[in-house]
Formats: sequence, C-alpha cells, structure tokens
Amino acid sequence: MAGHGLARVLSKRGHCSRSEGERLVRAGRVRVDGRVVRDPEHRTGEDARIEVDGAGVAQEAFRYLALNKPRGLVTTRHDPEGRPTVYGCLEGLDLPHVAPVGRLDRASEGLLLFTNDTGWASAVLEGERAPLKRYHVQVDRVADAALLAELVAGLEDRGEWLAAREARLLRAGTRNSWLEVVLDEGRNRHIRRLLEARGVEVLRLVRVAIGPLSLGELEKGAVRELTADEVRMLGGGR
Repeated sequence: MAGHGLARVLSKRGHCSRSEGERLVRAGRVRVDGRVVRDPEHRTGEDARIEVDGAGVAQEAFRYLALNKPRGLVTTRHDPEGRPTVYGCLEGLDLPHVAPVGRLDRASEGLLLFTNDTGWASAVLEGERAPLKRYHVQVDRVADAALLAELVAGLEDRGEWLAAREARLLRAGTRNSWLEVVLDEGRNRHIRRLLEARGVEVLRLVRVAIGPLSLGELEKGAVRELTADEVRMLGGGR
C-alpha cells in the first residue's frame, strides 16, 4: 500500500510532531476515512481524509523560517529538564507545526531554519547537493596554520569521522582567535569535538550561513520568513 505511517502523515501535514502524532493515534483520537486507527505506522495515502478529535487535518501551506538562535536555548519543542527552547522565539506567530532543520547545541548561536516541508528539510540536511554550513568560532588560543590544517585533515572520534571542509583564521588577539569553519555534513557537536580532540576550547560558536543564506542583520532571537528564491536555492544544492 502506498503512503506513509499515519503519525508521519500528521507531521507532514503540519498538525503536530511525529512523536505527538504517535500519542494521538495510540489514544484513539485519530480517524482515517471515518475509521479510528490506533497504529501510528498505519499506511496512509496523501489523499486520505484524516480527523483528530473530529476536526479535519488538511495539508498546511509550507512555511520556511530563519531564526537567529540565542545562546542558552535547546533545539527541541519540549525539554524534560525544563530549559528554555528555541520554540520560545516562535511564540505569538501564526504557524503550523514547524520543526528545526538540523540542530544547534545549547551553547551555540546563529542561523537555524524551521519548516513543515519535510522533503525540503531532508535536501538541506543530507541531500546529495546539501548546502555547506559556515560557522564563526572563537577559540581559547591564537590558531596557527598547523591547527587549521588538522581541522581539515580530520580525525576519528567515538567511531565517527570528523573533518572540516574548510578552516581559516578570521582574526586573532593576544589570547584567543576567531576561525571560520565550513562543514559539508553536521554530526552531533561536530566542531566542538573536532577542536576538543586537539586540546582547544571553544568559547563561542555561531552559524553564520547555510549555503547562500547568511545570517545577515537578523537580530538575536528574531525570526523571518525565507523568500521564494532563498527556499529554491537552499533546496537546490551548493
């Protein structure tokens, strides 16, 4: 049977997250073509009539957002430890359910995308032509050419290969310096782990661009809609 699991379809239609969809389905609150379905993996076609608590769930218009993520926010909708999340920056906006496109860890800042278009998100994150991600990183020493070369050469850490696509010195003081690091893939805490393995502490980490989309003048904590051209360029590759 064609289609996707019911919980995933609820997420794709912008009604809720996939995990929230699983809970709704198991609670018997979802009907497909008039029949209650309790299996979150029930194969459901794109044209199926879906209701949650008696209200129809249609595909929402796709939305594409850019946030300048402040430091200290967790990239998740709900945090079990009660820490503030990036969704606090979206409060008051008239939005369907949107999900982050990738993550920035709690201590990191900068450009974070949100969308309810899962196909586009996959292309931005891991498609064959996924855009490069550019970061500005402050470290606790004056970086030399050897360190920059080591970042590009890469290393294995906990069974994963970590390497930068590019690394260069932006500016240096007497005790620290700013680097520009470019990634063509993003593993958990990729840059921090790469530097920590070399004995280098990260003081600040800011994502400044994803492909052709730069953070620009977007204020910290502010959100804006992407233009149609930006959406096309990001989904279309490097």
